[in-house]
Amino acid sequence: MWTTMKKKKRCIIVAQGFYEWQKKNGGKEKIPHFVKRQDGQLMCFAGLWDRVQFEDSDKELFTYTIITTVSNKQLNFLHDRMPVMFDNGSDAIRTWLDPSRTEWNDALQSLLRPFHGKLECYPVSKDVGKVGNNSPSFLVPVDSAANKNNIANFFQSPQKQSVNRTEPDVKVEHEDETRATTDRIQGTEDNAPLPVSETHGIKREHDDDESELPSKRLNSNAAPSPAKTSKRQGTRSATNNGSAAKTTKDKASRKITAFFTSK
Repeated sequence: MWTTMKKKKRCIIVAQGFYEWQKKNGGKEKIPHFVKRQDGQLMCFAGLWDRVQFEDSDKELFTYTIITTVSNKQLNFLHDRMPVMFDNGSDAIRTWLDPSRTEWNDALQSLLRPFHGKLECYPVSKDVGKVGNNSPSFLVPVDSAANKNNIANFFQSPQKQSVNRTEPDVKVEHEDETRATTDRIQGTEDNAPLPVSETHGIKREHDDDESELPSKRLNSNAAPSPAKTSKRQGTRSATNNGSAAKTTKDKASRKITAFFTSK
């Protein structure tokens, strides 16, 4: 059976990767792992194909099988055997698929060796082992952040989830701008222009001259003062309707030190 297929029915099975179950606790627990190339390229498995037609059917059934070999050091922890893999476009594939080779020989036998390229292997969901299940989530690592069933995602800090959020653009007002308002818009209640901090009112210092302004304004409406004459006029008392007080030129012109002299 196998001898006939090895001679004339060799094939290549192309796949993204393959599953293998790691046995623990004496085989009571089986943990599925997904194995793929580390460079992301497709895997090319060495295989054999055949076709059969049952007596009660008119259709032919095509089948294939993947050839396995001793596992390499990387996958030895997972299983003692692994599929025979070829590099895409390699001479090994050309030799394996050469239709002129109709006899099994050492050249073909030498191709059945462990793969020494870099592989990636990680645990996946146990649902992959159930018959009929098919989901892209079976390719996602169990401990990955993309796995919705990963319990670590429930304890992730909300701050880490918002790290990539970008702040909205805000127009910055420079110190040398002369506009009275800014164009920054924050929310529905803050759409009114905001006053610039440089335009706040400044408390004025007390000026002694300001107390004289009202008197000056009142005097501006009064009749112009009479022209000065050489003759000094007497002043009238504001509390006495009598005649103007008589003043003498000598007393008005006396120095202040004269009042402190002894009599």
